[in-house]
Order: sequence, then structure tokens, then C-alpha cells
Amino acid sequence: MTNNNRSTGKTLLLGFQHVFAMFGATVLVPTLTGLSISATLMFAGLGTLLFHFITKGKVPAFLGSSFAFLGGYFAVAAMPEFAEGTMNWVPYAGVGVACAGLLYVLVSQLFRVFGASKVMRFFPPVVTGPIIIAIGITLANSAVDNCAANWWIALLAVVIVIVFNIWGKGMLKIIPILLGVIGSYAVAAIFGQVDFSKVADAAWIGLPFHWSDTAFSLIGNCNGAVLLSAIIAMVPIALATMMEHIGDMCAISSTVGQNFIEEPGLHRSLLGDGLATTLASLFGAPANTTYGENTGVLALTKVYDPFVVRLAAIIALLFSFSPKVAALISCMPTATIGGVSLILYGMISAVGVRNIVENQVDFTKSRNVIIAALIMSLALGINFSAAGAIAFSIGGVKISLSGLAVASLVGVILNAILPGNDYEFGKNAQGDKSVNFKV
Repeated sequence: MTNNNRSTGKTLLLGFQHVFAMFGATVLVPTLTGLSISATLMFAGLGTLLFHFITKGKVPAFLGSSFAFLGGYFAVAAMPEFAEGTMNWVPYAGVGVACAGLLYVLVSQLFRVFGASKVMRFFPPVVTGPIIIAIGITLANSAVDNCAANWWIALLAVVIVIVFNIWGKGMLKIIPILLGVIGSYAVAAIFGQVDFSKVADAAWIGLPFHWSDTAFSLIGNCNGAVLLSAIIAMVPIALATMMEHIGDMCAISSTVGQNFIEEPGLHRSLLGDGLATTLASLFGAPANTTYGENTGVLALTKVYDPFVVRLAAIIALLFSFSPKVAALISCMPTATIGGVSLILYGMISAVGVRNIVENQVDFTKSRNVIIAALIMSLALGINFSAAGAIAFSIGGVKISLSGLAVASLVGVILNAILPGNDYEFGKNAQGDKSVNFKV
């Protein structure tokens, strides 16, 4: 429903509601990774506005931080070159994510030229499902480590998220992560487990990002081998997030009652998402993705006006210029982060299972068993090995391949060369929407 006669006050309230829906999940990614919270809010806003421009202002989608890239950020940060603290891992990871965003651009043009069904044959659920499962499982140990800081606070966060996710009504059902964070954070503060000194010292107004975190800081001061390894670690994750984007576009189309896959077209929405991700990552912010929480707001309010979402983007942009807001978020207890991420990481793996089940992947076929088996064993085996990656040299340049990178490459190649690939995008409406990394 688009209502040009809606009052300014009501429009503003609807915009804040979209901000409220995306806020908890969006700021959780920089909280987990150490990226700038202010930059995250800034480029969630700018990315959303860029997406709306490219999609001709027709799609009421909000772009926030992508959970799928968490494993990639952790893998880059754990590289031995960054262990001594003399090099900043953030710009290297940013270039890697930027390249993943450019893969969106390439695939969007393939969609435009060849159509969805031909392109999607290379990325069927038998490949993307196991990759998504592996992403969640490789992250799980860090969630448990964070929970160990205070299991009672962590379990409180878990309980709150579950209660509102299962039994919540209206808007409360859409924002369980935010409620879990606020509830456990408040209890921790009451019992004196939060140090608010950073909040008191933070300025009310300031720049959202630091030059040292941007990809441009690497100009004239870059380790080429490390950069290449970071790119290889990040780019394969786009295989999963592109599927998420397609699922979200199907869900938004279904909610609004318009076929956005056809008009403005999947090629435009993928292009907008990819360019927004590239822009954000170049300035030290997390990768972007279309947000299921905001689709839930559309369904709840029955207000489908894209202008309301653009207003939410402007509000997020304004919030990004307050370091005090960022400091308040950064004081979040480790156990709160652990409790919320315990569910989040498990949900990522569960989404991979859902992707396989709802697309009815036939595991009586040997080809499908082999592809899934190799993806899972390579991704997990390499990640949890002593080295944590496969390293080799080409022309004197040392290259490290993460488990996910190797698994993705093997999965795509095997799916392309083994006979029996019968996946066709668009035949299963439920399956097309089964990739969504939001709780």
C-alpha cells in the first residue's frame, strides 16, 4: 500500500519502525567482528539508498549487515600476519568483501543476458546448502567461548530470543535479537558487569569511520600475498549470500504482491546489493544484504511504500554520526554476544538444512551425496586443522585457501562436470525463498 496522503508524523514513525527492526541484527555484526559500528550504520543507510536508486525506487527493501560473512572476517583476522598487531586486518578483509560484491555485479549481468534458470544451474541447493551449513558450524566454537564469560547472562539472552521468536506478537516477534540483547545487557548492567566509562568519554558527534580501516589505506602499503589470501577467503561466501538475496527478493515480492524478480528485475536488485556491499567494505563496514526483518515489518504494517524504507535509511545515516551510540553498543557484555550468536550461528546452519530440504535435493543420487560430502568434509576439516588453511606458493607468492574457499570451489566444479544436474530455478516457490540468515 502506498499512501501519498499519509501525515508526516505517521511516515516518520513508520520509518523509525524499520530502523528498530534492523538495528539489533545490523549492529551485532560489527560487535562480533570489531568493525566500526558507526560505519556500519552509515553504509547500511547509504547502501539502502544506492539499492533503491538502481532498482528504480520500486523495491521496499532495507540493506543491513550480512551474517554470512562472519566466518570470512574471523578467518582473515586469524591470519598469522596480523598476530603481532603491526598490520590492520580490517582493510584486507574489506578488499576481499569488495571483490565478493563485484561477483554480484558479474552474476547480475549473467542474469540479464542469459536468464535466471541457466545461471542458477551452477549454484543449486546441493552446493549452496552444505556451504551454508559449514559456515554456521565453523563459527559455533567462538559463540561457546563468549558464553563462557557468564553462562547465566548468555542463557538469559538465549531464552529471550526464543520466547519472542516463538510466542511474540506483532513487532515483538520481528525483533527477537534486539530484545535478547537489550534484556541480557540490562541485567548484566544491573549486576555491575558493564563498564560504561567509554560511553561517558565518547563524543556526541563524530566521523563514522577511520581512514586506517578503509581499503584506501593500503595504497602504497599493502602485502600482496595477504591481500590475495583475504580475497580468496571472502569471495566464495558470495555463493551463499546471492542465494539469500534471491530468496529475500522472492519473499518481498510475495509480501507486497508484485513480481520484483521480473520488474525491476533480479539483475538490478543483485547489482544494487553487490555495489552496496562493495561500497561499504571499502570504508571498513560489513557486507550488506537485504533484510528479512524489514520484510516482516512490511507484512505487519501492510505499508509497502519504498519511500518509508528510504526514510529509515536516512535515519540510520544520521545515527552513524554519534560515537556515543557506538560506544553504548560496544560496551555490550561478552556473554550477551555469546548467547545471541549461539542461536545465530546455529540458525545459519539450520538455514542450509532448510535450503536442502525445501528444494527436495535427492540424496539417493550418488552425485549429490559426493558433492555435499566433499563440501562439508573439506570446509570443516581444513578449518579445524592445525594450519586452518591450505597454503601454497605461486611465483614466490604465498596463497592461503580457507576451508570454505576450497569447499566452494570443489562443489561448483563437481556440480558442473558430474552428470545429472536437474536443478531449475523458479520451479519451487518455497525453495526459492528458503535461504534467509535472519532469526
